[in-house]
Amino acid sequence: MTTSDTLQTPEPIAKAPALSVVVPVKNEVDNVEPLISEIAASLRGDETFEIIYVDDGSDDRTAERLVELTGPYPELRVFRHKTCCGQSVAICTGVENAQAALIATLDGDGQNDPADIPALLKAIRASENIARTMVVGLRAKRRDTVVRRLSSRVANFIRSRLLRDQTADTGCGLKVFPRAAFMAMPHFNHMHRFLPALMLRGGGRVISVDVNHRPRERGTSKYGVWNRLWVGIVDICGVMWLIRRPLRPHVEHLKRPGA
Repeated sequence: MTTSDTLQTPEPIAKAPALSVVVPVKNEVDNVEPLISEIAASLRGDETFEIIYVDDGSDDRTAERLVELTGPYPELRVFRHKTCCGQSVAICTGVENAQAALIATLDGDGQNDPADIPALLKAIRASENIARTMVVGLRAKRRDTVVRRLSSRVANFIRSRLLRDQTADTGCGLKVFPRAAFMAMPHFNHMHRFLPALMLRGGGRVISVDVNHRPRERGTSKYGVWNRLWVGIVDICGVMWLIRRPLRPHVEHLKRPGA
């Protein structure tokens, strides 16, 4: 983990919001305003929420633009990593600073549709045990290049076969889960790729919900075949090691007879 800077400190909230939306970004200056506007529009009037953006060492005006947007969007809180630490660390920073018991994550490139967040919230609230449930977006119709679709398909196939994570699309950035469950997970670089497997490791369940997927309209993708597949193979071996060593003891409360 790394120390982050708070770029904007909001007034203390008397009552914690019901939902914290965490968005990691790097060099997405043209995407932040349209996406924040969509997030707010999808939740205002129905949810109490905050939007947490974590700028992961951008070298464009992303951080500065986010600070400007805290004016028209009072729900927005902004944090910054001084240097780039990766998407997983940015998500961890956001969740650690979140005030809500439920977390929604989505990618900062605009390809995840914020209008799908209410459907994921409905699914987790309908579950028998919210505290042990994660809802994951399933991108039925990918709006990516052939290379990205192919690399994701291969990566998802390998992960699902080796980790048995019961999730067809672990790479979708749109997820809803309890903050407490995330904080109890082991935190490591690239962990965001394996959140369903880590949820199952902790005794939870994973639900997939069909979501919209949109083409990238602004900015440049930071991911390709090599960092989606080959780097992930090393991480899969580490997650497999973790799965085989769960810490879930059966606890009995012992009392004296008659106590």
